[in-house]
Amino acid sequence: MTSPLLQITGMDDDRARIEAAMRAAVVTSDDYLTEIASHLIVAGGKRLRPVLAVVAGQVGGAAATDDVVQGGVACELVHLGSLYHDDVMDEAEVRRSVETVNARWGNLQAILAGDFLLSRASEIAASLGTEVAGLLARTIGWLCEGQIEELRHTYDIGRVEDSYLRSIHGKTASLYGTAARIGGIVAGLDRDRIDALTDFGNAYGMVFQIVDDVLDLTATAEQLGKPAGHDMEEGVYTLPVIRTIEAGGSASAELSDLLGKPLDAAERDKALAIVRTGDGIASALDTAQRFVDEAATACDRLGDAEVVSALRAAPASLLATVA
Repeated sequence: MTSPLLQITGMDDDRARIEAAMRAAVVTSDDYLTEIASHLIVAGGKRLRPVLAVVAGQVGGAAATDDVVQGGVACELVHLGSLYHDDVMDEAEVRRSVETVNARWGNLQAILAGDFLLSRASEIAASLGTEVAGLLARTIGWLCEGQIEELRHTYDIGRVEDSYLRSIHGKTASLYGTAARIGGIVAGLDRDRIDALTDFGNAYGMVFQIVDDVLDLTATAEQLGKPAGHDMEEGVYTLPVIRTIEAGGSASAELSDLLGKPLDAAERDKALAIVRTGDGIASALDTAQRFVDEAATACDRLGDAEVVSALRAAPASLLATVA
């Protein structure tokens, strides 16, 4: 399902501007570094973070300026830099249907290229003013905090919901909130609408990550490009798994006995079957609906510009892909 954000009139042109700006941002005098830094940019993507920044910049009724586009690009470069680092930590071999940077060039190159992307993002943010620069720097910190929260609970069958929510806010939702906020700041919107856009972005990001975690448990290997249940296999217990364990009963006990350690393929499939037949997935989607409602409430504070309707529809559209 195509996001309503991508269906806004003129968005194809704005996405082309985003794409050109992203490619230009990673060009260096060193062709080798340029190739590595642009690897995942060339691989493509929906660019939802810069798209959200551009849409936020249009809430006042004006077209997005080049500075708004640059603000969105800064957020996307932070996201890509974090993916380079994530793939090293996960020892991943494929990302967006292409070889990961670490698989093709090695871990050291991937780490340094990820650092380079973060530096370019920071440079762009600094060109947009001290508030944007400070906000992006803080967001990079939130990403690290969210990832650390996840890592410290790896293989922890006692992981609680609050830990999960803090983690996904830091590593996913905060960057959506920041993208929307930067779009509003650079476009010169009033503070009430900037704050509303931030609340919207954070809520949208929470829906995004819960949906992604549910898909890891419900989609096919062909749809995912990896075996379903990969998170459980790696010891990352997401909201549907936490809810299944917290429900108690024989299913909870059986799942708890399986988890807490690396899983082989048979154990992973057994754990998947337990989660799929319980109420944990539906319960997690109820929580996602709560964030859909929060996003809608934020939209009530944004006025009646045409793009607000697309913002309002986007979280529910995302949830509908799995609900």
